[in-house]
Amino acid sequence: MLKIIIEKVSRSENFQIPKYHSENSSGLDIVADIKDPVNLNQNEIFLVPTGIRLKIPRGYEGQVRPRSGLALNHGITILNSPGTIDSDYRGEVKVILINHFSKKFTIKPKMRIGQIVFAPIVKVQLQLGDVNIFETKRSSKGFGSTGLE
Repeated sequence: MLKIIIEKVSRSENFQIPKYHSENSSGLDIVADIKDPVNLNQNEIFLVPTGIRLKIPRGYEGQVRPRSGLALNHGITILNSPGTIDSDYRGEVKVILINHFSKKFTIKPKMRIGQIVFAPIVKVQLQLGDVNIFETKRSSKGFGSTGLE
């Protein structure tokens, strides 16, 4: 099991360490480390502090992802999803939430607002050359070209 060092930087009484909420969860749920509720109107963006800093080992990244229940039931998602936390970043982890619904949404202290999944990174070396677009059946056809069924 990969070990990640986590530091509490919260000044809030609402601090919670990220945790898995089921045995087979891929991501650790992270919570809003805010003192008071924050109202998010339609199309409004808010940078939510989490009260944590991470020391991610070289060769890994943290991916901040939305929670499906917030997206489906409230239209709340992470604007730059997935948000990448590089192994050399040492600042507080914050989550950019946006409200896509027409109704106001209230972010409450200790509310689970996202999840972090840790993944290995593969470094590549790019090499200039010709890409044969006729080598595959899809070729250079873009979005939706493989159909719905």
